Amino acid sequence: MKKFLAVLFMVFALLITAACGSEGEAEESDDTSSDASSTSGSNTDADSEAESDEKQIVTFWHSMGGAGQEAINAIVDAYNESQDKVQVNAEYQGTYDEALTKFHSVAGTDSAPTMIQVFEIGTMSMINSGQIEPIQNYVDAENYDMSYLEENIVNYYTIDEKFYSMPFNSSTPVMYYNKDAFEAAGLDPETPPATFEEIEEVSKKIMEANPDMRGFALQAYGWLFEQLLANQGALLMNNDNGRTDTPTEIGFTEEQGKSIFQWVENMVNDGTFANYGTNGDNMVSGFLAGDVAMFLQSSASSRDVIDNAPFEVGVAFLPHPENVDREGVVIGGASLWMVDGKEQAEKDAAWDFMKFVQQPEIQAEWHVNTGYFAINPAAYDEQVVQEAYEEMPQLQVTVQQLQETNSSYATQGAVMDMIPEERRIVETALETIYNGGDLDETYNAMVEQLNAAIEQANAARGE
Repeated sequence: MKKFLAVLFMVFALLITAACGSEGEAEESDDTSSDASSTSGSNTDADSEAESDEKQIVTFWHSMGGAGQEAINAIVDAYNESQDKVQVNAEYQGTYDEALTKFHSVAGTDSAPTMIQVFEIGTMSMINSGQIEPIQNYVDAENYDMSYLEENIVNYYTIDEKFYSMPFNSSTPVMYYNKDAFEAAGLDPETPPATFEEIEEVSKKIMEANPDMRGFALQAYGWLFEQLLANQGALLMNNDNGRTDTPTEIGFTEEQGKSIFQWVENMVNDGTFANYGTNGDNMVSGFLAGDVAMFLQSSASSRDVIDNAPFEVGVAFLPHPENVDREGVVIGGASLWMVDGKEQAEKDAAWDFMKFVQQPEIQAEWHVNTGYFAINPAAYDEQVVQEAYEEMPQLQVTVQQLQETNSSYATQGAVMDMIPEERRIVETALETIYNGGDLDETYNAMVEQLNAAIEQANAARGE
């Protein structure tokens, strides 16, 4: 134990500078990197292959680029150093979408990996592939205790009371705001707006104090639309978000869905809205440059945003309409899947690695250096986390929001294989509103397209 922790801490120490200057995820799904220039990981060179002649090889496909990839490699290196029976080879496969597409093209062949990191909305696609082995089999075989993991994270990955994959990197959206801009506008920087309506009013005051700064930005991103629905207790799809039966249509009401469109339209009309379209990177850059005072983005961006802002950054809970109570947020990110069709010894080795990454010491370093949540909440008691919270208390806000989320079908999130298509439809609708499109026409067209996409997905599966 001491040996692998020493290796882990040493490697993470070398990564801190890089991690501070690079975003943990380039929005994603919720969290994938589009750094296509990243290499396949440090575990596949000739020396590693020579050392692994007598070891069980585990091929691990992932989608973390940049600093996220370096952090994954640090964990893999620590695991490989901690024992002499298994060699995990981490291989970058591009974005989540790219990795999932590649998996489906090689599933069932010798080219398939032992395990793969898949974003949360790929859950049903993986299950329907018939090419995975649920980790529930391993949980049952050794009576492995999953209850010590973060409840609201585990809830997402529980389908019909069954664990199909192991939670790994998880995040939720939060609101980032410029505390200096709040002070300049005579606002209390320690009391951020909590509702749609409060954000509208604060945006006006910020622009009165600084006409060159817009008040608020919302990336045209389907994941954020889903989160804003869930935070008001709305379902994305019927049949309890697809968790009690396959969805047949959308689950949110017209009032719930239109509330988001109307909120944005109000700010567009007021001139307080900053339109960055679907480009999350430009939105973050605009915030850091002082062009916009508030925006929504993944909590996994927190370390990067806070470290690089030339002003004090505040982090707040996701907003909601003032006429409804806050329900909470849905987990984004990814989990680790066991691929079927491999030798049992190879799968057993992958399972050993999955358990390794849940240890508090590992999760503590992962949380502090990337901004992702610790899957094991015991990690928050580790010294490295406590020290990080003293230096950067904003990181703790992201955890508090998750832990104060009410467990419901709304906050468990939707599961269906057409969610990637749902997001594209929603993003087009949001961009239309941003550019002055008619609200009713845009909303109705979006609903019609979403229901048609659900119907088509069911028909393709013969349902």
